[in-house]
Amino acid sequence: MKTNLGSYRKSYEKHILTKAETPDNPMVLFKEWFHEIDENFPKVEANAMTLSTIGVSGFPESRIVLLKEMDHDSLVFFTNYNSNKGKAIAKNPNVCLSFFWPELERQVIIKGVANKTSSDISDSYFKSRPKGSRIGALVSNQSEEVESRDSLDKKLVELSEEYADKEVSRPDWWGGYKVTPLEFEFWQGRPNRLHDRILYVLDQAKTTNWLKKRLSP
Repeated sequence: MKTNLGSYRKSYEKHILTKAETPDNPMVLFKEWFHEIDENFPKVEANAMTLSTIGVSGFPESRIVLLKEMDHDSLVFFTNYNSNKGKAIAKNPNVCLSFFWPELERQVIIKGVANKTSSDISDSYFKSRPKGSRIGALVSNQSEEVESRDSLDKKLVELSEEYADKEVSRPDWWGGYKVTPLEFEFWQGRPNRLHDRILYVLDQAKTTNWLKKRLSP
């Protein structure tokens, strides 16, 4: 049975985005937008982002992951290196990150290159996780077929007992990826579908400079 969604419409009217008012460095604007959504909408998982990779099968693959660190030139997330996303990045490190914050009618799309973080960074973050989450990382062979939910729950109980009185160390197949951006696109919803789109592209000749332009909606 066909479902017609043609009547689903919303007019975006909350903000504007002008090229003249944007900073020279896109990370500055990204952090401004991030903190604005984080501070004004505490129930929103502001750091949830869509990570897109080219899978080993050749098809694009997207999933939601959580941004855990950011500095002046990179964004970091953590995962199982043996997962589908880890295998995809090993074959092709070019990735795309997408943030959608409907509360402010904004979207940010970031293209970049992903590389594993240092062991120190991965160890530090792993230690900061709740113990249950650290044990959960040992339970799950992420993306591999599992016999049943019961087998996962049984393994969790077994490992929880095994590690009841000792620390859970980070396995070498689990850790972080640091994404170095090459492009940022900032999207601000506007009325009549004439949205504001500002694109930053890293100047390959001067790796600290960003070229900036407005795109047609």
